[in-house]
Amino acid sequence: MGATVCAALLGADDLELVAAVDPAGSGRPLDQVAALNGSGLEVAATAEALSDAGAEVMVDFSVAPAARENLRWCADHGIHVVCGTTGFVEADIEAMRGWFSGKAHGIVAANFSIGAALMMRCAELCAPFVGGVEVIELHHDRKRDAPSGTSLETVRRMQAARDAAGSGDWAADPTEHELVAGARGGRAEGGVHVHSVRLPGFVAHQEVIFGLQAETLSIRHDSLDRVSFMPGVLLAVRRVGGLEGLTLGLGDLLGF
Repeated sequence: MGATVCAALLGADDLELVAAVDPAGSGRPLDQVAALNGSGLEVAATAEALSDAGAEVMVDFSVAPAARENLRWCADHGIHVVCGTTGFVEADIEAMRGWFSGKAHGIVAANFSIGAALMMRCAELCAPFVGGVEVIELHHDRKRDAPSGTSLETVRRMQAARDAAGSGDWAADPTEHELVAGARGGRAEGGVHVHSVRLPGFVAHQEVIFGLQAETLSIRHDSLDRVSFMPGVLLAVRRVGGLEGLTLGLGDLLGF
């Protein structure tokens, strides 16, 4: 994702890539590390390189422990943040609200695909009117967390919509005997079952399956290449400086 973000920024006429940070690749030419051409940058080891380069916005696609430090550092140094890292818990989000209450603003999204944002919005709209739901998320075999941040955010938004409408509990799970542990997936907010698939060949995919009386409704989104996330990332980079505080997801940027 870091390499794809760098390529997207280099291709944007109104944006400038001024620094790249990756401890594993520090000291090497960015063009070599990220298979780019013409960046003229050397990969830095720490976030201090952002301040030295005069960066206005940092884009973070890392892992939660590193991102916690990166985001706090940027907030303290007045650098806006666009973060696609997942694995945060509610306490992290509350801490971020405090960090980005000053001159630095932040956008944190579980998924920067515009199609995925629309998928979550559709699921949110459907949730109050259906009986039951299960979520299947499928990702590449190098993804470290399960279930995905997108699936958990989808469930959170569906549950919030259902609670606001007074729709009551989801349909009860009829399973009495789980012959293989975990066969019914994990239980997320509201008891919604989430199933995670990790295999070579996938990038990022999710299907939300609703069950009603004698019918089903499925909403599916497929990201076929990491470039699918770049329109959302670039939109966030362009808009984050004009927002206030911490923004979660792309909804506010897309008007819903």
